[in-house]
Amino acid sequence: MTPVTCFSGKTVSVFGLGGSGLVTAEALRAGGARVFAWDDKQAARERAAEAGFAISNPIEEGLRQHDALVLSPGVPLTPPAPHPVVLKAQEAGVEIIGDIELFCRQRVLMAPDAPCVAITGTNGKSTTTALIAHLLQAAGRDVAMGGNIGTAILALPPPESARVHVIECSTFQIDLAPSLRPTIGILTNLTPDHLDRHGTMAHYAAIKQRLVENSDLAVIGVDDAYCMGIADQLEGQDHPLVRLSMQHVLQDGISRDGTRLVFNGQEGAIELADLVGIASLRGVHNAQNAAAAIAAVRALGVDGETIRRGLRSFPGLAHRMQPLGYVDRALIVNDSKATNAEAAEKALASFAGGIHWIIGGVAKEGGIGGLQPFFNRIAHAYLIGKSTPVFAGQLGHQVPFSDCGTLEQAFAQAVARANASQDPEPIVLLSPACASYDQFPNFEVRGARFKDMAEAMMGFRQMEKDA
Repeated sequence: MTPVTCFSGKTVSVFGLGGSGLVTAEALRAGGARVFAWDDKQAARERAAEAGFAISNPIEEGLRQHDALVLSPGVPLTPPAPHPVVLKAQEAGVEIIGDIELFCRQRVLMAPDAPCVAITGTNGKSTTTALIAHLLQAAGRDVAMGGNIGTAILALPPPESARVHVIECSTFQIDLAPSLRPTIGILTNLTPDHLDRHGTMAHYAAIKQRLVENSDLAVIGVDDAYCMGIADQLEGQDHPLVRLSMQHVLQDGISRDGTRLVFNGQEGAIELADLVGIASLRGVHNAQNAAAAIAAVRALGVDGETIRRGLRSFPGLAHRMQPLGYVDRALIVNDSKATNAEAAEKALASFAGGIHWIIGGVAKEGGIGGLQPFFNRIAHAYLIGKSTPVFAGQLGHQVPFSDCGTLEQAFAQAVARANASQDPEPIVLLSPACASYDQFPNFEVRGARFKDMAEAMMGFRQMEKDA
């Protein structure tokens, strides 16, 4: 844990006790603050009371005697619909911050030179974060990874000059962290997301921009118009910058050449890595994730051979295009995190053909109609869950499919048909393009069940990892 001593002797209200909230309250208390806790859910309040925190509703009891309101990133901060507690704090003149901000202030107090890599973007930020941490660990560095991925930032060990914090940041977290000043700031890409909270795409992009414009070095994917505009603006301000493009050859930056990642600069073209055969980094989207990670760790002094070795040993993230291993000839891939068609598209685009596709659950608007350009890669589809009638209609006569009902039935049929096929490496892919809650509590449980079934099947063998 990182005790938050910068609020020692002060009074703080922590609003929102799910995920990182209770950890935040504990870190503030460990640092000497007087902490009041509240959550709209009674069960969360009861957990905080059991942990010894005073329970106080800031909306009813006010915040005028408080020094700060620490807000969960899940609580709406700005128009069109800020939470009433936000208005209450503004009326009282109390600053509103988040746990990332508390970490940033503690970093200034404890180790202002401690390296910090912060990653944001619409897609790819979790894989990029995990890969950066993996590459630094491969180089023997002391690494603490968290934020919007896995571990709450204040649950991590405190900043030290020899410890690298690698932090995934959502837009909501950036909005609550005005003093975020990372050593390296990464912006992967921008597409419309969370506009119900942010109102407009311009506002959403402006929040993301803060992370990179306040960094010592910005790493920006420039394959969309918003990110290109941000990169151009920073370059005009002479801000240190590394551009990434998977679609175009850059004269100054990292580009993709097939499976190779190449840096073009004043010294000419330098091959940084070849991703061929790295199952955990299949696809153009993962090439960008790898490019961003390489740019970051190179800037932190990791040598090329260590980077290439680390890329080969990267296991990938659970439930995100995660290669589990083989059952006989069939490669088993867990992409349970693909809860909509856009996410499933990235998985389908990563394989040339021979895909035995397990799909279904609670369908999002539009279903899978937009995936037609990839239907010729699908050998057979296996439909599960509530979406079956809709998906059967959208697949029509373009893709052979089976109504399997359950994940268990779909997996058994997919493995049998894949291994009976003539494809040299058939793929059994769980990429549901759906939410899970008709049959599973969440995508993690769905993916874990898929993994358990694969590992229990006769003939299963795990992926071989390079040393």
